[in-house]
Amino acid sequence: MELSTWLAFFAASWAISISPGAGAVAAMSAGLNHGFRRGYLTTLGLVLGIWTQLVVVGVGLGALVATSSTAFQVVKWFGVAYLVWLGIQQWRAPARPLAALRDGAAQVSARSMVLRGWMINAVNPKGTVFLLAVVPQFLDLGQSLGLQYLVIGLTLGFTDLVVMAGYTALAARVLSALKSTAHMRAMNRVFGALFVAAGALLSLFKRAP
Repeated sequence: MELSTWLAFFAASWAISISPGAGAVAAMSAGLNHGFRRGYLTTLGLVLGIWTQLVVVGVGLGALVATSSTAFQVVKWFGVAYLVWLGIQQWRAPARPLAALRDGAAQVSARSMVLRGWMINAVNPKGTVFLLAVVPQFLDLGQSLGLQYLVIGLTLGFTDLVVMAGYTALAARVLSALKSTAHMRAMNRVFGALFVAAGALLSLFKRAP
């Protein structure tokens, strides 16, 4: 991949990462409920989910999802159901004050938090279609595709790690200002509603004709 091509993709990857979506909601929700250091584990899962999508696109399965109506609908509605489930879980989360919240954060394993982040990105057909539309524009078919996909994956991972760190830190900062159960209940319901809204938006996403 030429340097000029990579710079163009690097700029595009920032726009991709900064754009608000289910990943941003997940990062902020994790920061709100677990603080920055522990909540950032969700971002690691989000990046693994992006890499999973990239592998799927690279081996050609992404084209199947994009062109097969049945495959697309199965993946899409599974993703919708998962986001809505996350929203309900967040809405019903105990409205514990700050100290109790931090003490209870260890009850959620690191593996669960990473898996949660991975699921959000890995089962999103919108991401698959987007990568299918964007990535080929930056590929040089005369060079090693494997190496180019590696560079693209590392670039997307880097920008997402930085951007989601900002989202997580922002929510963790808000966490320090929450002094009552009423505040926590309100924030839980806000993020619960955002997850459901992300699921609703995904349900409206249609496969390109």
